[in-house]
Amino acid sequence: MNLIKNLSLIPLFEGLPKDQYETLSTIVTDQVFDRGRLIFSEGEEGSGFYIVISGKVKIFKISFEGKEQILHILGPKEPFGEVSVFTGKKFPAYAETIEKSRLFFFSREAFTNTVRKNPLIAMNMLAVLSYRLRKFTLMIDSLSLKEVPGRLAAYLLYLNEQKKEDNHIELEITKGQIAGIIGTIPETLSFILTKMDKQGFIHSDGRIITLTDIQGLTELADGERRL
Repeated sequence: MNLIKNLSLIPLFEGLPKDQYETLSTIVTDQVFDRGRLIFSEGEEGSGFYIVISGKVKIFKISFEGKEQILHILGPKEPFGEVSVFTGKKFPAYAETIEKSRLFFFSREAFTNTVRKNPLIAMNMLAVLSYRLRKFTLMIDSLSLKEVPGRLAAYLLYLNEQKKEDNHIELEITKGQIAGIIGTIPETLSFILTKMDKQGFIHSDGRIITLTDIQGLTELADGERRL
């Protein structure tokens, strides 16, 4: 029953009839990974996809110089590796837990057989992929066109929009991981956060950040203002 309840709470499977949750429960593998475990590597055969039930997973690539670029930080109810279900190709990036995580795994063969019988699952998956593509496009635009303060401002505004907690953000990942997401180093990130605090854009108190000047941060993110 716990397995079926968890499946029913995942947006990817939203709105399915009860018997479909029961079907999904027969093809899912419930897995637990300790912190820092590599789930799959870039270039590995895409045997299926995962959904985070608890914990956090980072999706990243490594450059020829050995630099890590974080593409996504994923939390509960978010899928990853799902492109392999449609393409049957190899995983395009690395996936690693950043804290102890419980994951649901669906093999490509079993899942595609299920989708053929219920196209609603495929429609839900396409919606998730479209949203992920939009986020990825915005990130590429940010990394290529904006200076680091603008990237950080855009990221803070994104977190605030997601959490909707009266402009108060609790950082759930390390500053080093945030630096990896916005394409900088931890020292630069700390320097910019301090500068934003002094200039009144934010108030930083450990892992809690209050956005005190939303308009100013928006102008930084849009390149209309410099730090």
